[in-house]
Amino acid sequence: MPAYVISEVDVRDAAGFEAYRTLAAKTITQYGGRYLVRGGAADVAEGGPPPKNIIVVEFPSMARLREWYASPEYAEALKHRRTALDRRLIFVEGVPPV
Repeated sequence: MPAYVISEVDVRDAAGFEAYRTLAAKTITQYGGRYLVRGGAADVAEGGPPPKNIIVVEFPSMARLREWYASPEYAEALKHRRTALDRRLIFVEGVPPV
């Protein structure tokens, strides 16, 4: 069953964000993930505050997603993330294939 990383990002340092983004993209691919949304235009249709930059990544399973998140490769990207951006990060399971 697929699993998704949903991230709402507020960039603090553009150069650091680009370094993070480049490293993270390589690790996402390495662990079988793919971007579905990567910071495109977003509007609120209902509810609270306006969205920031939204990123959605699909992984083949929650286990694979968690492997990626705990990986030494992604740890390198996280070094940049801590100073480059604030974010809200959500992991969610998808629906089983029909």
